[in-house]
Amino acid sequence: MGFKLSVVALATAAMISGCQPAATDTVVSNVVVEVADLRFDQLAQNYFDDGIDLNPLMGTYIGRAEYNNHLANTSSDEYLAKSKQINAKYLTAVTEYDRSTLTAQQQLSRDILQYELEIAIEGEQFAAELLPMNQFYSKVITFVQLGSGQSAQPFATVEDFENFISRIDDFVVWLDSAQARMDQGIEQGVVLPTVLVEKLIPQLSALVDVDLQDSPFYSPLVNLSDAIPESAATPLRNRYHAALANKLMPAIAQLRDYFTEVYLGASRQSHGWGQLPNGAKWYQHLANKHTTTELPVAEIHQLGLEEVARILAEMDKVRAQVGFEGDLAAFFEYLGSDPQFFFAKPEQLVEGYSEIRTKINTVLPQYFDVMPKADYVVKAVEPFREKSAAGASYQAPAPDGSRPGVFYVNTYNLKAQPKWGMTTLSLHEASPGHHFQIAIKQELEGIPSFQRFGGYTAFEEGWALYSEYLGIEMGLFDDPYQYFGKLSDEMLRAMRLVVDTGLHAKGWSREQAIQYMLDNSPLAETDVIAEVERYMAIPGQALSYKVGQLTILRLRADAEAQLGDKFDLRDFHNQVLSSGSLPMALLENKIDLWVKQQQSA
Repeated sequence: MGFKLSVVALATAAMISGCQPAATDTVVSNVVVEVADLRFDQLAQNYFDDGIDLNPLMGTYIGRAEYNNHLANTSSDEYLAKSKQINAKYLTAVTEYDRSTLTAQQQLSRDILQYELEIAIEGEQFAAELLPMNQFYSKVITFVQLGSGQSAQPFATVEDFENFISRIDDFVVWLDSAQARMDQGIEQGVVLPTVLVEKLIPQLSALVDVDLQDSPFYSPLVNLSDAIPESAATPLRNRYHAALANKLMPAIAQLRDYFTEVYLGASRQSHGWGQLPNGAKWYQHLANKHTTTELPVAEIHQLGLEEVARILAEMDKVRAQVGFEGDLAAFFEYLGSDPQFFFAKPEQLVEGYSEIRTKINTVLPQYFDVMPKADYVVKAVEPFREKSAAGASYQAPAPDGSRPGVFYVNTYNLKAQPKWGMTTLSLHEASPGHHFQIAIKQELEGIPSFQRFGGYTAFEEGWALYSEYLGIEMGLFDDPYQYFGKLSDEMLRAMRLVVDTGLHAKGWSREQAIQYMLDNSPLAETDVIAEVERYMAIPGQALSYKVGQLTILRLRADAEAQLGDKFDLRDFHNQVLSSGSLPMALLENKIDLWVKQQQSA
């Protein structure tokens, strides 16, 4: 609901009198105004600040420069104990809070916070610290992005460079602790599959088997700001070069050697989470966390099978529409191999997405009356991670507007980036998908910081997949091949329900999962392999897309049925996006309340 001018006066009076006002209904010119409970706002802010203190890297990403010189040792006993202490402290505080003292917006914030803390505490029983990195998600990858000068870490001043030198020291400490945790994992049988370790080692080798001047970490020196005077630049170059050469690169090389000489031999031949100690329970927790539901993984698997069958039927209609005479398998082969469907050069792919960006932007105002202030740019994935990175991804803009969002496109294998898949991928990763949801969330006013900067996979990925559906209504899929691209991407998300649960709950092998995806889609084999290995590395995350999308579509259909002519699509979108990222049950409650308000208006 946000603060009113009258609340500012109340807050001032409270500070003067030494007390804090609770929420109340205040009559101002015969209008009832909800007054916020400032104690809850302070509780929510304290929770967020304690989280930033614990994880200073998040401070960097949201533009709080005072945190730019530290990196948390997330593998240490001290960190884990502090994290548990914070979770327990705030769960006690929030569950004891009297809801009657809160505004409607604060009640929603309270419920989000309670959910967030409860799921975090539930996760504390599982030994995630024993698996501190993988080929898809790793603090090493994050650190390279930061150190390249192409991410959130600034390199404009001498102080900026000194901050990152200090962060290098923390990173080296984390590498030692992470290795110690992996040693524990070996003892307890909690280790990565061999095939993932075999993908991780080349990533590390690519960082250290190059001349230092060719390393991504050296880029800030190459692009040293002209604002730094030469008298300061020379000693700075020397200190920074020494930190890279004598600390950072040897530490990464040592980690590579550890994976090669120790961890690889101790890794497991099994592929799913279910083969780990307590793995079945752990996987169900991860499924709950990522989908923000309590759907049993067996039901999710069946939902995926049904969605795959439905989408295959739609794909076959497209095959018939374009006059292709072969069967669907032959159509997949045609779409995945005919040169007309692919660019010859990486820069053509990036430029193609820039053109789609312009086309989508022209129709957005018909569907949204609230749009992000921040813009986004299209960039190719960096060479050091392109071999194992996803086909596309999105990086949020700086909250202060100093850095745009980034739509990353992987140009490593152009055969995995067909032209017919570009419209739907842009809708998902950029506008109105991730860019709208995340940028608008950061720009919201009157809600706690943990809502502006936190997130739930089912909401965020569900919204992005819903955005692909909106492309139909926007008229962006009049070309049947582009519509097939939409179906292909939806098929990917449907197959994820089957394959993720297959791997981690039904004992599927990596090879079985790969074959299933090849049989049911036109995806390039390299893309399929990267996808399957991603699910192996971060189980449960892939379930969130379809579960979230189907929930949003159901809520919209229910609202349209109940409101009839009173239903306004732009207002519905505002309701979905105006409170940050929500667990599915809380989103449903919010939309139900909005429908009732519209009915009585």
